[in-house]
Amino acid sequence: MRAMPGPFVSFLTDFGTDATAPAVCRGVILGICPEARIVDLTHAVTRQDVGEGAFLLWSAVPHLPVGVHLAVVDPGVGTARRGVAVRAARGDLLVGPDNGLLRPAVERLGGLVAAHALTEPRLWKHPVSSTFHGRDVFAPVTAHLAHGEPLGAVGETLDPGELVDLRLPQATARDGGLDTGVVFVDTFGNCRLAGDLGELQAAVGAITDGDGFHVQMGSNQAEMPYHATFGQVAAGQALLYEDADYAGLGLAINHGSAADSFGMAAGSAVRIERR
Repeated sequence: MRAMPGPFVSFLTDFGTDATAPAVCRGVILGICPEARIVDLTHAVTRQDVGEGAFLLWSAVPHLPVGVHLAVVDPGVGTARRGVAVRAARGDLLVGPDNGLLRPAVERLGGLVAAHALTEPRLWKHPVSSTFHGRDVFAPVTAHLAHGEPLGAVGETLDPGELVDLRLPQATARDGGLDTGVVFVDTFGNCRLAGDLGELQAAVGAITDGDGFHVQMGSNQAEMPYHATFGQVAAGQALLYEDADYAGLGLAINHGSAADSFGMAAGSAVRIERR
């Protein structure tokens, strides 16, 4: 991947799209590292949903330049939970609360190389509030790292085994079908399912475009084809597809919302079998 001029910083939170908090954090970063190039991944993570934030970060990082990735979904802000900065094998640094938010992304970037607690107050913004560590701890530490501060300067070294773990939901092959579930619902109502096309094929055999499936979704069920894209079915028709945005198996309704139509949300169970 070609290097960008100036350090690259990505930013993900649950602060909301109508709040000033993301802009305030960007201002803190630019005040310390004015040459930073900041890309907002999203600030619309469902409030306090660490798992959703972890999934969205995991989805995004392979497509980003090597840099410093700041993620803040922090229901434990102000408590004894730690702030951490970690290095992934690809060379990226990730900064955020030690609540599992960073772990799937780190694994997708090659695995954890080093971890440090954020215990060096010299790198924080003072006074430090009890409820806005995104501004007062995580953003300034991110900026200092982007500006060239060594990872070890942020605080004490941690054993990787001490960090809070978080595993994204997995799909399971069973009795000729795939047991899966909704991991994320996007703004169109498309449902990203646990697992990918390869796992579905391992469960049911080779799939060609147009193959039919029976899909059980809680108390709802439907027959639908597998297709490469939405326009291959009529408006209002459901389909299984490979979700390019979120790198895995998806369920959608062309010109409609699968989540609304089938009563699905993150965590809803789904069973897929051949028709």
